[in-house]
Amino acid sequence: MNAPLTKTRPRGRPRGYDATEALDAAMRVFWAEGYAAASIDTLCLKTGLSRASLYREFQDKENLFLSAVGHYVETRVATVHAALGPSGPLDADLAAFFAEIVALATRDPETPGCLVTCALADAAGANTTFRDLLDLRFRTIENKIERRLAADPERCASDDLRALAGMIAAVARGITLSARSGAPACTLNAVARVAVGTVIRQPG
Repeated sequence: MNAPLTKTRPRGRPRGYDATEALDAAMRVFWAEGYAAASIDTLCLKTGLSRASLYREFQDKENLFLSAVGHYVETRVATVHAALGPSGPLDADLAAFFAEIVALATRDPETPGCLVTCALADAAGANTTFRDLLDLRFRTIENKIERRLAADPERCASDDLRALAGMIAAVARGITLSARSGAPACTLNAVARVAVGTVIRQPG
């Protein structure tokens, strides 16, 4: 009697593979669990890739994480940057910026906080590649904030726009960390309102 036929899995990408969807799934795993805790088994399960396919596509876990951060910046952080405009008064643009930060950090209970501020910062440690990327992401947002402040310097509570931008970015990072620990959006929005009020120069 002939042995029953078995289907062999084709080599290469699995049927229906979508690179963007796989990267988005990997991003969500790292965002929810952090770099160290995200196992290859979980990444394979969520992306739909076999171990062989995952390594073929991304070489290793570190490179997959770097790709996931890049995807996060393009698909999530871009809206935060866009909120700064300028598209209205300074206080309105800053309020829109913080609203995007809070929404990003609290929208999905499975991915609280920020992939950069939470997962990348936690993974940086002695990894110089991660540290350099973290520094780049921090400097990029601070530069964007400083440029927005420079468009309306008379509205700013301090003449040191670089320091003021650093303070705003630090508050935004603190909001995402608080979201990671479970703080609700209403609490974080209240912090944001105080931050905006602190940045704007008061009349007289």
